[in-house]
Amino acid sequence: MNKKLETKLKELPRSPGVYFHKDKTGEIIYVGKAAVLRNRVRQYFQSSRDMDVKTQALVAEIVDTDWTETESELDALFFESEMIKRYMPRYNVLLRDDKSQSFVRIDMKSEWPTVTFTRHPADDGAQYFGPYYNGFAIKKALRYLRKVFPYYTKPPKAGQRPDLDSHIGLSPAAGTSSAEYKAILKQLIRYIEGGRKAIVNEIEKAMKRAAKEHDFETAAKLRNNLLDLKSLQQKIMFGDKEFLDISKDRALSQLKELLQLEKIPARVEGFDISHLSGTNVVASQVVFVNGVSSRQDYRKYKLRVQQNDDYANMYEVLLRRLSPKNIQAWGKPDVILIDGGKGQLESAIRAAKEREITVPIVSVAKRNEEMIVHRTASGVSTDYLLSLAENPTQGALVTKEGSYVVVNLHPGQGNASGHSKNLRATTGIAVHTYTDLLKLIQRIRDESHRFAISYHTTLKRQKQTASALEEIPGIGPATRRVLLRRFGSVKAISEADDQSLIDAVGTVKTHLIKTYLKR
Repeated sequence: MNKKLETKLKELPRSPGVYFHKDKTGEIIYVGKAAVLRNRVRQYFQSSRDMDVKTQALVAEIVDTDWTETESELDALFFESEMIKRYMPRYNVLLRDDKSQSFVRIDMKSEWPTVTFTRHPADDGAQYFGPYYNGFAIKKALRYLRKVFPYYTKPPKAGQRPDLDSHIGLSPAAGTSSAEYKAILKQLIRYIEGGRKAIVNEIEKAMKRAAKEHDFETAAKLRNNLLDLKSLQQKIMFGDKEFLDISKDRALSQLKELLQLEKIPARVEGFDISHLSGTNVVASQVVFVNGVSSRQDYRKYKLRVQQNDDYANMYEVLLRRLSPKNIQAWGKPDVILIDGGKGQLESAIRAAKEREITVPIVSVAKRNEEMIVHRTASGVSTDYLLSLAENPTQGALVTKEGSYVVVNLHPGQGNASGHSKNLRATTGIAVHTYTDLLKLIQRIRDESHRFAISYHTTLKRQKQTASALEEIPGIGPATRRVLLRRFGSVKAISEADDQSLIDAVGTVKTHLIKTYLKR
């Protein structure tokens, strides 16, 4: 530790907050939270005897440290997540691990939204907050916040008596309307996004206004909310121990080495196609920045030509992705990863060539989890890969197949099934040189597959629902929207009683609907 940093650390406060470790270039390499900043940050520079090698690697690079104080540990938890997403520090890698990251899911589009936790966000229209890589802390935090902002964890049933959660103030009180409940959830979302001070000020003003109007019951309720918010500052949300993992940095370094790239690939994009016999043909574009999924950059494509031809479909998607307009808006990826074999790879390369854009493009074959590289057209140098073909003992089995180089990053292991996340050991080999890179590639491939399937399923359901109603003469788009909003599905419409349909669309249209659906 240098003298300047040693002097600076003496100013550390004894309050909760978030700290930023920086290297000699000023780059933020790690973001952490602390219940007591002074205690936690100074631990890094004490005896390294009890540190694991990952923490020692981090400490060796620290040249400067900054910090931001927060009013509570709860605020530090949310603030840390936002800073990690903003700066993508190299050592905050647990966000890459699906077993570590947690998201808060709130489906505000429902009549009675619920607040739940998930590790795998879906393309379902709900709002997701995170990721948080301390699942215990975020769940504990939401339990405390539930006392201030009551919410449901599962949708209430119509006519159901208030349960225990409602009686003790953890769920909305009986008589709360959907609009009032959503207003409460909007305050919870604002708190998660860092609006604690504004919420406190609003509650104080509302409390004083209620007291001035002699509405003492409301004033007392608001006063209790204020006390609960202030008590959160005293809650112990998380311990001082933090876990580090430098596998992401190693994975990206290995990718740079294998493909002989000029720099660490900061932006990797994955593409996949999904359809059913050439119908509802869609494609996904997932984006990983510094090894971490960047969901706000995901894109989905509905193919202009609906055909059962994955090669042509992949060509169209890459041609659209690499258009001048999209390059200007989204930038050029450092590496493109195609889910597929040689045919899909060749189609993607042809699209890039037509756009006159040079970008490294490789593919991953599902069956054997092998990376495929074109020897001359993939936009990378294959000299290093070909040298590995002569020396397979270095941890990768490389073979030459005509114009292609096939790279097996898990020699001695077989694939259990398509899209398998775990490979079966067949020769007793436990550790491989490129294990971290293999996991990163699998994660990108699996995420592109999931996102494509999700969009395809959504379109298929919409088409199935819409087609049945569109065939009814006299039932137009406005009526279909009313019916689907009211009943949710064609099956529910067919099972609805006459009076419910009459209330929704009138007597004449009810007769048309019933006559058609019975036939």
